[in-house]
Amino acid sequence: MNKKRWISVVVAAALCAGSFPTAVMAAEDPYKIVVMPKLTSIPYFQQTGEGAEEAGKDLGVEVIYNGPTTADAAQQVTMIEDYISQGVDAICVAPNDPAAMQSVLQRARDAGIVVLDWDTQADPSLVDASIHNIDDKTFGEHMMQLLVECMGTEEAEYAIVTGGLSAENLNTWIEYATAYAEENYPDLTLVADPYPTDEKQDVAYSTTQDLLRAYPDVKGILGFSTPTGPGCGLAIRDLGLQDEVSLVANAVEDDVQDVLSDGALDVGCLWSCHDLGYLTVCVAKSLLDGNTLEDGMEVEGWGEIEVQDEKAVILGPPEDYISPESGVESDVAAEETEDTDAAASEEAAEAETADDTAEAEDAEAADTAEEATDAEEAEETAE
Repeated sequence: MNKKRWISVVVAAALCAGSFPTAVMAAEDPYKIVVMPKLTSIPYFQQTGEGAEEAGKDLGVEVIYNGPTTADAAQQVTMIEDYISQGVDAICVAPNDPAAMQSVLQRARDAGIVVLDWDTQADPSLVDASIHNIDDKTFGEHMMQLLVECMGTEEAEYAIVTGGLSAENLNTWIEYATAYAEENYPDLTLVADPYPTDEKQDVAYSTTQDLLRAYPDVKGILGFSTPTGPGCGLAIRDLGLQDEVSLVANAVEDDVQDVLSDGALDVGCLWSCHDLGYLTVCVAKSLLDGNTLEDGMEVEGWGEIEVQDEKAVILGPPEDYISPESGVESDVAAEETEDTDAAASEEAAEAETADDTAEAEDAEAADTAEEATDAEEAEETAE
């Protein structure tokens, strides 16, 4: 039983007994919500942490944002065990290895702790909610479509660079992307199994250089995990292949402005990292308050949420950061073009209406003048 529920029971008992001890009248402790990233040392998870901590302040709950400095599943397990012993109210984890989390998450549930996963999925049977940064199928297919658009051909060799081979979210996006390619672009050839980078930019850099030397005919690379955007992009630039190899990769927008500028990265794809952390805390508090997740429900601090399969809460659609060298038109640019065209059409219609009005007024004035002349002539004739 969490501290809030325990205090509620004490208060009820005190009221029934006709007494109200001073200790009970003290303000109840806020929920303690642990939000654990895969690692804390990359900008992606630093920004999710900012969002989680902001939500804690806004909602009046204590957020403990902590995780390993490297993508270490064993260290995550050790840290969660410690939080279980501390009696926290909720644990929200982005697991480096979902299989490694099973026992410790079961112990958390047995201790009455609300369990969520976020960013990366754990065993669905062990979580009360799963915060998805994106609809997985939509995202995987979207990235493959962008890669083909950037390459300018549906007949080419391509490669995949990923974070960790056990990361459930990355593997799911890769599965959807490759399945979409097999069905819609049968002349695309994946040259090798996905290359892991252990969520490190320098490993993404060296891996990309190695694969491009091993497969010189590769025309496109898909990068899954945010260090691949800058890491793979810098490798392509240093090899002088910006015009030869297209790169579509996950990326934090602020980290890839340089590689976007010359087309070393064609398109970066992600979502709001801040909002992912914020939403995770909002949903955790809602569950602690005793609410049941439903599609379209209002969640305190967030608003209406999208829920799939009873547990999966979807953050929203992807955001694309597009290089001016890519030849890809952004959704924003397309919308601006549509708005400009619509405005121009509206102005033309208004101008045409004004012309018609002016012609009508001129015709009316001419008729009035003619009538006046006729009346004047008639008067002269009468005289």
